[in-house]
Amino acid sequence: MQFIDKIFIAGHNGMVGSAIKKELERQGYCNILTANKNELDLCNELQVEDFFQTHKPNFVFLAAAKVGGIQANINEPFNFLFDNLKIQNNVIYSSFKNDVKKLCFIGSSCIYPKNASQPIKEEYLLNGPLEPTNEGYALAKITGIKLGQYLSKQFGFNVINPMPCNLYGPNDSFHPVNSHVLSSLVRKFSDAIHNNDDCVNVWGTGIAKREFMHVEDLSRAIIFLMNNYNKPDIINVGLGTDISIKELAEKIANLTGFKGSINWDKTKPDGMLKKCLDVTKIKELGFSSAITLDEGITQMINIYKKQIEKI
Repeated sequence: MQFIDKIFIAGHNGMVGSAIKKELERQGYCNILTANKNELDLCNELQVEDFFQTHKPNFVFLAAAKVGGIQANINEPFNFLFDNLKIQNNVIYSSFKNDVKKLCFIGSSCIYPKNASQPIKEEYLLNGPLEPTNEGYALAKITGIKLGQYLSKQFGFNVINPMPCNLYGPNDSFHPVNSHVLSSLVRKFSDAIHNNDDCVNVWGTGIAKREFMHVEDLSRAIIFLMNNYNKPDIINVGLGTDISIKELAEKIANLTGFKGSINWDKTKPDGMLKKCLDVTKIKELGFSSAITLDEGITQMINIYKKQIEKI
């Protein structure tokens, strides 16, 4: 990418899209295209076609998606599949039809089989059943990957497919039901201190392990790949190390200053028990993360405290 290239970020207000926009601007890219939901409905095929025909972007980052935690995925499997398919199909096909030089389709580690060997290699895709609690979202992402790969195979379309691990960071949601696990725990323990509670309830047994990457590290990785990687093959993006949810909860409790007890609700699902990515390929290209988990959690605690103060 050149600094004057026209770059469209689909989903620029979300956690991932806003981080990409911030990092592009920091690096000196000066021709960034964005559109709010009231200006462009990515689920609307005609609106997306018109946008691409009018603006003719050179590069596209597809960061828009319907996302949420375990409960949201369990409650709305149809929405997670159908809405994401519409968004992906519209943006990917319009990119192809309007001669976009390169498209970045941002996937998710949930695409891999539930019982995949650890750490998870890229070639494990479609080697087994998916985790049922987020199957709809995973199927949408897998379809998006294949759509881009088939366009590459059949027509030579330039698409890359980075697969991030669990993400967190600025602009993440602290919603009590629909948030991701790290931001959800930050809210739980911060609220407990604010309300003088002596116990925090957490879903599951705590034995499940997750790999957590700060979204600012992801944005650097994705821009790095746009400039250094030209294959439609999926490529994992993460740290290559994980932590149990129990250890994460205890770490967040400590960093918030919570002194009470943690009650594990074992009637609730753990989700996929292990989901650590093999990041050999991206490391061999020369990329590594910079933000530690403790630094990132402290930042999230401060962000949530500021949100509470505004209420």
